[in-house]
Amino acid sequence: MTRQPSIRLSKLLSLILRHQPERFGVTLDAEGYATLDEVLLAVRTRLPQATLADVQCVVDTLEPDKQRFSIADGEIRANYGHSLAGRIEHVPATPPEVLLHGTVHSAVASILEIGLKPMRRQYVHLTTDRALAQRVGARHGSACVLSVAAAQAASEGVVFYRANPAFWLVTAVPARYTSRSPD
Repeated sequence: MTRQPSIRLSKLLSLILRHQPERFGVTLDAEGYATLDEVLLAVRTRLPQATLADVQCVVDTLEPDKQRFSIADGEIRANYGHSLAGRIEHVPATPPEVLLHGTVHSAVASILEIGLKPMRRQYVHLTTDRALAQRVGARHGSACVLSVAAAQAASEGVVFYRANPAFWLVTAVPARYTSRSPD
């Protein structure tokens, strides 16, 4: 599968698994999983030639540092970024000392005053990868990377979740744990 069709398939998988499963007749379990067969049928309503191998290719090779999807035991899910009413559950984990959050410069003053909030998502997304945080922040304008004193926050009761090797999740981060990240 070429890059353009892979991107189209990835966006469709996101729509199905993160935002509108009911529109495609897909049922997600409490952890956001659906059977691969059910998702492939849904995908084929828009991309009739799509195969299971195409879905596996997107999961394995398209932006592998972000690991947007997981496949296990014949099921697939989006790892994060859900806009569903019910929260996708993750297992709490001990974060590293510092995590990073990419945002736009125009949001920095507000974040430093009120903290990080998930906005229209279920969780705030954090990473240890500066380049990834920079890329995420640049999606909507001039990027700024913020530091989160994650170990301190965790020791004071903030619960962190490991979404995948690249991303950490948290329901919110109070302002006292956030600061501008040194370049």
